[in-house]
Amino acid sequence: MIKTPKKILVFQSAFLGDVVLTLPMIQVLKRNFQHAEIDVVTTPTAAELLQNHPSISNVIVFDKRKSQKGIRGIFALSKILRKENYDLAIVPHRSFRSAVIIALSKIREKITFSTSAGKVFFNHIVPYIKEHHEVERNISLLAPLAIKTHKRELPSLYPALNEVNFVDKFLFEREILHQNKMIAVAPGSVWNTKRWLLERFTELSVLLAEDGWEIVLIGGKDDAELGRSIYEIGKHKNIHDATGKLSLLQSAELIGRCNVLITNDSAPLHFGVAMRTPVVAIFGATIPAFGFAPYGKEDVVVETHGLECRPCAIHGGDKCPIGTFVCMKNIEAQTVYEKVQEIVKNISSERRKGAK
Repeated sequence: MIKTPKKILVFQSAFLGDVVLTLPMIQVLKRNFQHAEIDVVTTPTAAELLQNHPSISNVIVFDKRKSQKGIRGIFALSKILRKENYDLAIVPHRSFRSAVIIALSKIREKITFSTSAGKVFFNHIVPYIKEHHEVERNISLLAPLAIKTHKRELPSLYPALNEVNFVDKFLFEREILHQNKMIAVAPGSVWNTKRWLLERFTELSVLLAEDGWEIVLIGGKDDAELGRSIYEIGKHKNIHDATGKLSLLQSAELIGRCNVLITNDSAPLHFGVAMRTPVVAIFGATIPAFGFAPYGKEDVVVETHGLECRPCAIHGGDKCPIGTFVCMKNIEAQTVYEKVQEIVKNISSERRKGAK
């Protein structure tokens, strides 16, 4: 193994949340090899999220679903990577396609997980321990480099000044006066069985708005209809709809200004951790034991325990396999409301202690 690699490639083209959970490993890697160039291959969507990160030298876009789809895309990307002459490739993404690209890139030292579909192409295989959090699993990929860390490493995102200014303008235009008392609510998810009920999100938003909190609904363009429904049904001056109106880093900046983030098991959960905003995560079809729970010290998970049908899938699905959806229906708005109150109370208590 190269003791002091000068040029490192990290390959992670999975979902947005997976990309954020790869950042702690990259940050630890950079601290240990401060003079190394660390490039990251990721999707066009995730590429935006990695802008400005001080541990990353270059982001290489892999548009695997459109312009670089199929065999041609694999060969085209591997040709680009081969010209870069990387000393080392670290591949947390466990797909066969990722492994083939790395093999064709002619990188001598290659690290991946034991569960990788293409591990035969790698010369350093690290055990994938299901019981560990994904952050810890990814950091374990550094073991062949004799790198260990004993402290909790959180991901970090870095909105630029233009994102900061955009959020300033957004809040000003909506006359959100109490910017020191904001809560972000992310009601969406790609998977239907990961979504808490619309009426529960609405009820919770109204409860918190009645307490004087400024509630900001966040999410991408695919969540815009959901956000609009909560906004229109809630009908409260303190509820504001930002779904489909912000970029990823603008969303991260907004989350970072909030006292709490309430979210399903989806990408915003990891944005909250990366921006050091306490997270209340609602889990339905999936479970925290998969390793994708919020990783911050003050974060909490709300879930329905004791169901034989749960978990029903690794990622969730389009509909409940048994047609009851009790994993989400059994979670009341009042339950999540009380968790938010506990977090706010604990934070206030810690701040008072720190002021003494």
